[in-house]
Amino acid sequence: MQINVEDVSSLTKKMIITLPEAQVSHELESAYKKLNSEVSLKGFRKGKVPRQVLEKNYRPKVEYEVAEKLIQDTYFDALEKSKIDAVVHPDIREQKFVGDGTFAYTAEVDVRPQFELAEYKGLEIEQAALEVTDEEVSQELEALRKQMAPLQSVEDRAIEKGHLAVVDFQGYHNGNPIKQVVGENYSVDVGSGQYGKEFEEKLLGLKKGEGEEASQEIDFPENFANPILAGKKVEFKINVKDVKERVLPALDDEFAKEVGNDFADLEALTTHIREKKLQAKKDAQRGDLTDKLMRVLIETHDFEIPPRLVAYEIEAMIKELESNLERQGMTLEAAGFNRDALVEQYKLAAQSRVKGDFLLKKVAEKEGLKLENEDIDKGFKRISEQYNMPVSEVKKYFSSRDDLLPFMAELLNEKILTFLLDAAKMKIVPAAATGAGDPQ
Repeated sequence: MQINVEDVSSLTKKMIITLPEAQVSHELESAYKKLNSEVSLKGFRKGKVPRQVLEKNYRPKVEYEVAEKLIQDTYFDALEKSKIDAVVHPDIREQKFVGDGTFAYTAEVDVRPQFELAEYKGLEIEQAALEVTDEEVSQELEALRKQMAPLQSVEDRAIEKGHLAVVDFQGYHNGNPIKQVVGENYSVDVGSGQYGKEFEEKLLGLKKGEGEEASQEIDFPENFANPILAGKKVEFKINVKDVKERVLPALDDEFAKEVGNDFADLEALTTHIREKKLQAKKDAQRGDLTDKLMRVLIETHDFEIPPRLVAYEIEAMIKELESNLERQGMTLEAAGFNRDALVEQYKLAAQSRVKGDFLLKKVAEKEGLKLENEDIDKGFKRISEQYNMPVSEVKKYFSSRDDLLPFMAELLNEKILTFLLDAAKMKIVPAAATGAGDPQ
């Protein structure tokens, strides 16, 4: 194998790889022998077709398949021999069978950027003081009362906030029904905001009436969360099937015992709620602190990043969006997204992800941080508790290398970030100064 390496840019290398005639002819001979045993040509017995006849009829197909095999068999070996630290799949170009019997191809690859770490330990990060107010605890108690309250139908009264309305509805745009905007026996907790403020407000004042259909028109804003409705004027035909109200239980010790056997009285339940909300704020704050730390790291390091890796990250982000939309029965186009616009929209975020990943790996190399078996076991246990499934089932899910490697990369990044956060200087500020005290 002959390898010539050229610099395309500081982060892109071009390898021109030439494979010897002996290797190429061996692969071609094997391919034609296999083909001979599979094809039938008029005038020839199976397996007895002359090589020149096979070449005349199948040469492009055979050369394409042999070229693919030669590249797969030699590319990584060429990388190793050239001591090139590639960070993304190559762009294969100019592959050809040469007249002297050799085969040559060009592989352009992006390489890992070389840079020196600036200060990364002892970074000053603002940390909001955390507290749980009495009002927050009261709101949680009220939510529990609503959750545990029995429902009773309301007769001859219009829908009010706090009622549970059972409705059939169909949305229309320009007189045409929208197939994704339809519901039958749909329960709407009016005033909760779960189903969209615009829709819930249009239910206020309507009454239960069999066969009685109300028509309500809503102008949805351009930034509405549901892309199917965003920026559209939609007419809703609504039939109220039932209206229910909650019979709220008294807030006392008996209520606390109904919530859970672990609570001896209302004070025990209140203490539990306060502790749980404080932990939720700490968990949310950790994400906020991590974001701040990464922003500081990225801002204090100036180096180029491989363009192909950024493009790869953008494509991964678009695919994630496509998967989320598919679960809702939509495509990018149906949801009003333009792929080219998404590429521009995601570009800065993708660049930050790529740059941040290089920085974390550099810190890991310098500090000797590695993923240990106990780290992976803790990761499995966390998922097990999160989804209430046995650890053995979690391990089965990650039995594939394609699933396990990204998971391990995520765990290693978490370990590096924990190291950096532990080494950071935390400046405690009032929650109102940063807004970081609120759960995300």
